[in-house]
Amino acid sequence: MIDIKLLRENPGVVKDNIKKKFMNDRLSLVDKVRKLDEEWRKLKHKGDALRSERNKISQEINQAKKQKKDVKALMKRAKEIPRKIATNEEKAKKLEIQIYEIMQEIPNIILPGVPIAKEKKDAKVIKKVGKPKEFTFKPKDHAILGEKLNVLDFVRSAKLSGNGFYILKGDLALLNQALIRYAIDFMQKKGYTYIEPPLMLRKKILGAALDLKEFEKTIYEIKGEDLNLIGTSEHSLLGLHANELFMEKELPKKYCSYTMCFRKEIGAHGINEKGLYRTHQFNKVEQFVFCKPEDSKKYYEEMLENSIELFKELGIPTRVVEMPSGELGTWRAKYTDLETWRPSTRAYEEVGSISNCTDFQARNLNIKVQLRNGEKAVVHTLNNTVVATSRALIAIMENNQQKDGSIEIPKVLQKYMNGQKKISVK
Repeated sequence: MIDIKLLRENPGVVKDNIKKKFMNDRLSLVDKVRKLDEEWRKLKHKGDALRSERNKISQEINQAKKQKKDVKALMKRAKEIPRKIATNEEKAKKLEIQIYEIMQEIPNIILPGVPIAKEKKDAKVIKKVGKPKEFTFKPKDHAILGEKLNVLDFVRSAKLSGNGFYILKGDLALLNQALIRYAIDFMQKKGYTYIEPPLMLRKKILGAALDLKEFEKTIYEIKGEDLNLIGTSEHSLLGLHANELFMEKELPKKYCSYTMCFRKEIGAHGINEKGLYRTHQFNKVEQFVFCKPEDSKKYYEEMLENSIELFKELGIPTRVVEMPSGELGTWRAKYTDLETWRPSTRAYEEVGSISNCTDFQARNLNIKVQLRNGEKAVVHTLNNTVVATSRALIAIMENNQQKDGSIEIPKVLQKYMNGQKKISVK
């Protein structure tokens, strides 16, 4: 959530930001929080006064006893104060909960330079790497290629689990593992510590990373337990340092992780289409950074370049698209998609995204840094896909397909395939 001090001191800035994110239905929340916060501060002031009075009366009682004076009236007043303090604290606690819940819905402040527009069609293409290949034959869709090579099975996966799942077989399953191993090695060379975190998380951790209104549409809950399957490994990485205080010299913390990810994708376009693009379960290598506030811009660029470089080495035509303000959601301050070319659709499609969440997520989980000047600051968090293997497989299969239906394996992956250069019918 944002810093409540900003809301207290500059409510106009917060309201203007809400308008830029095209969330006008949340404008009334600003005044609602300010009113509740004013009540809370009055209660806090009253509580401080009561504790001060309690200390003062205690001193008066001690003094009166020394002077052999009657202390009945003072003792009566002293006994009433704890009850008043408890009642006051109970009221304040209820207000804190109300304020916290509403603050979750007030969106993060957009960073300078983000395009102000409502929809994804207004996104800004800022870079292209590589050129789409011109085929001498009509390129096939990856699902058709995979089934003809007998390395993809959607019929049996539907029998096992329903729509939105897939079975990788033989060489394609090995290519999936090659992508994972390559991405991990790639990120380790960049200085990122490799982690394999839990695949289930408590709702409080997920709540710091998600708009809870989207929770029901996205996350699989474990019934009867405070555990949920992760939608992406960034959620686990974010929660690693909950309620921790870094020393300035410890930052940045740069992590990469491999996990399976699980998403309901309720209402998502294309979930019933045969293919790997939008599925309920997929593999992903993620990169995540905790840093000082002034460094988040630098690491945003670094993480983006990591992804660009990885797909360049894979030989896949790629473009970078900066998302407009209306696509940032509640928690993002800046957001960029990485898209790869699909010959079958003759379009660029998303394979990953980078988000600068500034201090929004870390404030929810109380993650701070002790600066050298003695002050404490909430850290900034950034996340970016290294590779979601199912979507990367689409790009490799479609861009590297041959006229005979075989698929050339990118050179950087061949060593992870024991030198194999091509996937062919066996």
